[in-house]
Amino acid sequence: MPKLQKGFVGRRGFLKGAAAGAAALVAKPDLTRAQESPAASGGAAAPPPAARVARENGTAAPQASNRVIERPGSDFMVDVLRTLNIEYLAANPGSTYESLHESIINYGPNPNAMPEFLTACHEESAVAMCHGYYKIEGKPMMALIHGDIGLQHAAMAIYNAYADRVPVYMVVGNHADGAERAAGVQSLHSAQDLGLLVRDYTKWDDEPYSLQHFADSAVRAYKIAMTPPMGPTLIVANNEIQSHPISETNLRIPKLTMTSPPAGDSAAVSTAARMLVAAERPMIIAQRAARTPEGIKLLVELAETLQAPVNSQERMNFPTRHALAGTGGPGYQPDVTLALEVADLQNEARIARARGAKLISISAATLAHKSNIQDFGHYADIDLDIGADAQATLPYLIEACKKLITADRKRAFDERGRKFAAAHKQARNQAIDAAQYGWDASPVSLARIAAELWPLIRNEDWSFVSPQGFVGNWPNRLWKMEKHYHYIGGQGAGGMGYGAPASVGAALANRKYGRLSINIQTDGDFNYAPGVFWTAAHHKIPLLTIMHNNRGYHQEVMFVEQQCSLHNRGAERAHIGTKLWQPDIDYAKIAQGYGLYAEGPISDPKDLAPAFKRGIERVKKGEPVLIDVVTQPRG
Repeated sequence: MPKLQKGFVGRRGFLKGAAAGAAALVAKPDLTRAQESPAASGGAAAPPPAARVARENGTAAPQASNRVIERPGSDFMVDVLRTLNIEYLAANPGSTYESLHESIINYGPNPNAMPEFLTACHEESAVAMCHGYYKIEGKPMMALIHGDIGLQHAAMAIYNAYADRVPVYMVVGNHADGAERAAGVQSLHSAQDLGLLVRDYTKWDDEPYSLQHFADSAVRAYKIAMTPPMGPTLIVANNEIQSHPISETNLRIPKLTMTSPPAGDSAAVSTAARMLVAAERPMIIAQRAARTPEGIKLLVELAETLQAPVNSQERMNFPTRHALAGTGGPGYQPDVTLALEVADLQNEARIARARGAKLISISAATLAHKSNIQDFGHYADIDLDIGADAQATLPYLIEACKKLITADRKRAFDERGRKFAAAHKQARNQAIDAAQYGWDASPVSLARIAAELWPLIRNEDWSFVSPQGFVGNWPNRLWKMEKHYHYIGGQGAGGMGYGAPASVGAALANRKYGRLSINIQTDGDFNYAPGVFWTAAHHKIPLLTIMHNNRGYHQEVMFVEQQCSLHNRGAERAHIGTKLWQPDIDYAKIAQGYGLYAEGPISDPKDLAPAFKRGIERVKKGEPVLIDVVTQPRG
């Protein structure tokens, strides 16, 4: 047990004193009457006790007890969690894990020992914070979840992480023993098979019924989550093993030995190398390929070895200013395409088949498909399918390619590389030109937001921590992205409510490195989980949020307008059910209410740069900041 700080009253002594005092003040309950059957009391059911009603209504105080548990099972559970080197957990408090909660903050003790307890205002935010945190730190953060209601709240964020192949380490409380749990809330918030609620979109779950079982499963869950294809895992922590005194002997915490990521079969890798070296017009598509900074270096080496363009999607896989970044220029039609951890290859396969081209896939996703949720996409006609982790396979593929390259092939590669460099430069100039359209418009263009931010952050150690799909991909088009944390990608399953909490989680991971975390936050997404800004303010997580306040769900606006056209009807009512106006939402006031520094709403683009400067100065001092900008519908 860690040493107690000087002057700290040990919780065991405190509980003994509290119990003795409570016993003197509280009358002994009439247990005999409480156990009478309805028949014995005249046939009518007795009304529920006031204490139960109060607990179900959320107005109850903890019941006094003359029982002291010196060594609850939850203390050992904390010992197990600490061996996994989990720095933070996020949780919205709940009674199904109250014993574990107390052990974390006192036996831990918090906030001086891992995992540090962060208060979230919603379980979905807690899991999404873990999602963003991993994509910066490269290791899981823990979400502690309250029973079946908390798990249902968290479900969308869990699915986002599952589809994004991100490991989130989850522990959920439960009251499993029907003879022990109380009626009302304890029963309503518990389940016979709690993991079933999210089993279709978690990689693994278990419900231990002993402390040793918990130790084994807790370590296994971490290991499974971190083995490609990665994904969220869930351990059900029943209240019975949390809160009962430790009675098991010879408890041990197993050693965590990580599984090496699976690399491709040597014969298949050699075949892929021959196809790529022989190609006249190769292409590389990278989606979730680079798991670490090393993955980016390997992809650069492969691209330069083959002089092949790299179409980087979803995350930071390839430097945006590299001469080989892009799709090869207008009219480029690859004869061999290498797809690295690409989720759905149906379109690429159709195009390749139509012109007699070849398609190679290297992905670990095929090793862990499930049946119900359709995140596995369409079946595609792939010419060579290598079921392995792309990053782990790249060193072998690079070596195999280099062995096959002759002097003549090298000259041909260099020639096409010069063409790709010219095409890349042309595409960049076109992006700069396109950014000038609507430069002085009000509402503000998304291109101008990105352009005004870039000179203010280019010399900082910065990290863009929000999705780009709804902001026109302007940061990717205008900024120089080359480090793994420069862009962490989107939400995985396209579920709303990800942006703000994932950005806070990523900013938490960036905090210790002194990085400037930037979130261009869509307004519709923000309204799912605004309370996470209180978490950022309370825990002093520095984050610059630029609110993309277009006052609506504009993708849905466009969809409805399209349907109006298809049905040969006018689009005058397309705003119904899609716009966020009348009244307009004041996001600066909301943020201020949560404790952030905030400005806006800004509608004049000339006011952007001064506001951004003020915001960046505060973020660099350790504050979360929001700048509300009234924006064009889409980029």
